[in-house]
Amino acid sequence: MAKLIAEVCQNHKGDRRVLRDMIQRAAEAGADIVKGQIIFSEDLHPRERFETGVVESNGVRKAIQRPFEPEKARLASLDLAEDDYHFFIEEAHRAGVAPMMTVFAKKRIPFAASLPWKEKLVKVASYDCASFPMLRDLTGSFDRLVVSTGATLDDEIAKASEILKASGKPYAMLHCVTSYPNTLAMSNLARMDWLRQFAPEVGWSDHTLVARDGIKAAKAALALGADYIERHFTILPADATKDGPVSINPDQLRELADFAKRSREERMTLLEREIPDWRVMLGSATRDMTHTEMLNRDYYRGRFASNIGGEWVQNWDERSLAA
Repeated sequence: MAKLIAEVCQNHKGDRRVLRDMIQRAAEAGADIVKGQIIFSEDLHPRERFETGVVESNGVRKAIQRPFEPEKARLASLDLAEDDYHFFIEEAHRAGVAPMMTVFAKKRIPFAASLPWKEKLVKVASYDCASFPMLRDLTGSFDRLVVSTGATLDDEIAKASEILKASGKPYAMLHCVTSYPNTLAMSNLARMDWLRQFAPEVGWSDHTLVARDGIKAAKAALALGADYIERHFTILPADATKDGPVSINPDQLRELADFAKRSREERMTLLEREIPDWRVMLGSATRDMTHTEMLNRDYYRGRFASNIGGEWVQNWDERSLAA
């Protein structure tokens, strides 16, 4: 049975009451896992080249513009306290759904592992799939790992899989496209089969635009045999949060859960009937990242880091975090 991950991201807007309602409604709608993000604004890493961005003389952009202070202020308004993360885990258990967390800075791993889990589930963002020291720390601290690969080069995926296999822990790798939002034609769902050489389970982390594409890509991925589907989830209006436009609501999650319960043959029959042009989503099993994806990789890989005694330590850095 495929597992559905409802990613609440920061659609809670820093409000514990919204967070509680999101967990409950995701569980009621059929989510198997509700995922949060352990993000602290103080872990945002200042990097000079993103203050104004970098554009070459020929007009080609080499770095996006994302000034530090406005971004830190935005994130600070969404910060959850450590106690809120305890609340998240407990509420998920109470709702009968498995909790999962993404950890964005290496120094937060001990805290994440200390939460009151029944089973310690961790999601690795695609920008950290190649943060090998962090990946080793996560395999040592968690029971099961789900790793996104969208912003990761093929040789990095192969090395990440070696670390995951060596850990002996169960794990899955998810295909995603790190353009937000991506189109159906950019989905390249054929890449899931390519990932099977590296992982016992694979899936699709879906960032298509909900108002335009609904849950078409997620249904196609399920029909093609995805073991996991991850979708951002919201109970607020789509324009109320930054991730709202790529977030499905409880009704859409319920529809997806109903689809996931069907046999693979039934899924494919329904897919042919409901989305006759679904093959546009297959794309290629192997591909180069687009220019936009490479720009996003440049910014988001290293966006969060560990400040230890006034020195920033990146997630891929082999140095100890001891102060």
